Amino acid sequence: MNEYRFEDLKIGQEESFTVTVTEEMMRSFLDLSGDINPLHNDAEFAKEQGYHDKVVYGLLTTSFLSKLAGVYLPGKYCLLQGVDVKYSRPVYVGDILIVKGIVEELHPSVQRAVIKVYIQNQDEKKVLKGKIEVGFLNVK
Repeated sequence: MNEYRFEDLKIGQEESFTVTVTEEMMRSFLDLSGDINPLHNDAEFAKEQGYHDKVVYGLLTTSFLSKLAGVYLPGKYCLLQGVDVKYSRPVYVGDILIVKGIVEELHPSVQRAVIKVYIQNQDEKKVLKGKIEVGFLNVK
């Protein structure tokens, strides 16, 4: 776990990690969210709609931004304050995702950073892009 404080960050600084989406993640998200939409739970239905298989929940994909902020950039002292994302391609179980953040703005007066984020799949195709805003815990 990284422990960047606001003063440690620089414009252009980046961090990333890789995660493989599993069927277990899908089941856990279903249990938490109660989202029974067949697009996410019925492969035949999803295929009838033109997809290759069940589509991973968008918010499951977005949830990896929490790990990015809380573990990697900035890490331990992070307080996630905002998330703004757009989905560009579907994600499927078995996809290997690269989750990346790049410091885009620093606001010293309020100790806030804006981090440009994107997630791409194993084919190097972006599946999500956006920005997160993070604040910092007051730790001595």
